[in-house]
Amino acid sequence: MSTVPTVLIADDDRSIRTVLTQALGRSGYQVRATSSAATLWRWVEDGEGDVVITDVIMPDENGLDLIPRIKRIRPELPIIVMSAQSTLTTAVQATQRGAFDYLPKPFDLGELLAVVDRALKQPVYAAGGTQAPKPTGDENLPLIGRSPAMQEIYRIIARLTTTDLTVMINGESGAGKELVARALHDYGRRRAGPFVAINMAAIPRELIESELFGHERGAFTGATNRHVGRFEQAAGGTLFLDEIGDMPPEAQTRLLRVLQEGEFTTVGGRQPIRANARIVAATHRDLRALIRSGQFREDLFYRLNVVPIRLPPLRERPDDIPVLAQHFLNKAQSEGLPGKTIDAAAMAMLSAYRWPGNVRELENLIRRLAALVPQPVITEAILTQELADYTVAEEPQTVPGDEADTMAAVVERHVARLLAAIRESGEEGVLYERALAELERPLIRMTLAETRGNQIRAAALLGLNRNTLRKKIREHGIGVQRRVG
Repeated sequence: MSTVPTVLIADDDRSIRTVLTQALGRSGYQVRATSSAATLWRWVEDGEGDVVITDVIMPDENGLDLIPRIKRIRPELPIIVMSAQSTLTTAVQATQRGAFDYLPKPFDLGELLAVVDRALKQPVYAAGGTQAPKPTGDENLPLIGRSPAMQEIYRIIARLTTTDLTVMINGESGAGKELVARALHDYGRRRAGPFVAINMAAIPRELIESELFGHERGAFTGATNRHVGRFEQAAGGTLFLDEIGDMPPEAQTRLLRVLQEGEFTTVGGRQPIRANARIVAATHRDLRALIRSGQFREDLFYRLNVVPIRLPPLRERPDDIPVLAQHFLNKAQSEGLPGKTIDAAAMAMLSAYRWPGNVRELENLIRRLAALVPQPVITEAILTQELADYTVAEEPQTVPGDEADTMAAVVERHVARLLAAIRESGEEGVLYERALAELERPLIRMTLAETRGNQIRAAALLGLNRNTLRKKIREHGIGVQRRVG
């Protein structure tokens, strides 16, 4: 009897079946491939296969519906789901129905082979196999994007749906941190409970403890009635602590005690109240830098940073801009604003813009255009005027002469722009990281283009370890062209 693992593939695209069969065969696996969910089911029933790779949309059955049936008869069989419908909902449904992993199309062959290897090395696998929830208001609360960076966030959210682990979301203002927090709630096991948000930067320091924990009547001057705090309001649900880096030290101490002991008292109260909320925190600040400067408690950081999620700024995922722009146009029209379209030149301009205000800035621009532009088609000329009118920090002027084209001059211009943006936002501790990212991303993209997506060759040209290169590709949300699908 052969000890070579067998991979079962179900995909209605012949080219994908061929490429996967060849790649897996070269890696030493036996492969059986079909375009039919019924054939895949028959193989599984007969006890064949050590790993399943299945598409979602097939002619005879949805691959997601097949997963629970497979898990009932062979709970140890790992199932890898592929889908061109690369949305958060698809990732969550695949994970909650029992998939070992989820890969959006187009996928990287190296990544797929690594997932197959992990699936074969894992202990006997038994997933929960529960039906994915259908949260309401999804069209009004979107996490949109098909970039590698967003796909990784979808996968993290999907893996967290059956846990109450504390999550720390780090990202720039306007990037969509609250949307991630809401997705964690709406797709999680506490979705029937309330989602309660509090922004630490928007509340006076002397009122934060009262807002978080509540207060008793007479606890301080002006406390004429008992006030229910956010922890009590969020009981059974999720408490979103936005801009946690702005929390004052005394409130940090009380929050740490709640996280450690699982209970709190109101301001002026004596009776302990059991804390029953999943904590999701977010910040645009560098908490490690705040720890070094004594502004944030290190022990609280480790309590909150159980599962860190980095939400990339919009400039790091330009491939998502067209679909976001179209979504915001559709949303504006559904709210009664005139229907608009964006021509190709204007869309290219949107994709090339740096978006210092991130997704929030893009949404505001699209809504403004939908409301104020009389023409049905938004052109490059319209967009040029609109961006010129509303851009906060203008690009520094190019220095005339030969020096203008040197790398040092280009870097100086970009650093000047970053400094202007930071002065405007009041952020600190981010200049080095942002400047480095602006240099690294085009460097890696152009090197990958030069090697036609060959990461081994690109790593050699850059003088980087291949694992380091793959990590940076993911961090910067860089699409690799040498793909299948």
